[in-house]
Amino acid sequence: MNPALNAHPDLATKIGGYTYAVQTRNGQSTYTVSDGNGTLTVPIKWIFGQHSQTWVLEKNGHFYESLVSYFPRANGLAITPGDQIITPHNLTEAMGRQLPLWETRTCFNCHGSGITPGEKLVPAKVIPGLDCERCHAGSQQHMADAAQENFKTVPPSLKHLDAEQISDFCGQCHRTWDTVMRNKWHGPAFVRFQPYRLENSKCFIGNDPRISCVACHNPHQPVNHDAVSYDAKCLACHAGAKVASMPPNAKSCPVAKDKCTSCHMPKVDLPGGHAQFTDHYIRVVHAGEPYPE
Repeated sequence: MNPALNAHPDLATKIGGYTYAVQTRNGQSTYTVSDGNGTLTVPIKWIFGQHSQTWVLEKNGHFYESLVSYFPRANGLAITPGDQIITPHNLTEAMGRQLPLWETRTCFNCHGSGITPGEKLVPAKVIPGLDCERCHAGSQQHMADAAQENFKTVPPSLKHLDAEQISDFCGQCHRTWDTVMRNKWHGPAFVRFQPYRLENSKCFIGNDPRISCVACHNPHQPVNHDAVSYDAKCLACHAGAKVASMPPNAKSCPVAKDKCTSCHMPKVDLPGGHAQFTDHYIRVVHAGEPYPE
């Protein structure tokens, strides 16, 4: 069951010469595109995203990224980010962008569990969402052994990872700094790649546990959207009073002592995405300045 689609059983929009409709009946959703002469309808089997949603569609054994997605801020359908440059010439192209095998695998691997490296991707067998095994290799065997009172098989600990290694670990899905640089990705569209943005920060030095993905976020809990909750993390370095563990250049903020992230980690609108992302490039932000790379 999909709460967003169940709450919006009749979604529709028109883009160019094509009309799109996403209908949900009895917990089943379909995706339809029409050009006025013909109509193409496929079932929605795979949903990517908890709030904003893009769908991976299947037609004749090929996988497609839906050309339109659902956005809560728009309260409806709009073009999937990155697909604005596509000019469809037929219903299949209007339905969505055909995904190469590597990208299909990446989509399912980051949004699901149960994919075995080196084995053929079988989407029907992918478990929606992330289970323990997705990040903690060997956890399923550990649980099976523990049920037999065998506690010797324990998944490798991740506690030894330093800030840069954690960034690379989370960046397997959230994209690493190296990935962004290697692909020459530029602009606000890539603000959503948090490890890359975090590593651009002047205070990120790679081995300080006070500035890493897990320093501020518990991966086993939903994201906390209360800006005040992060103040203690910022003030661990920027408290004003010098302590032995503080870097010598960790200045205190002359403007405020609370809601640090509201100024130093601004919200950025995703171009064409009807969504905002927190920019993890921590810095002194100046009004009117261009988006910093």
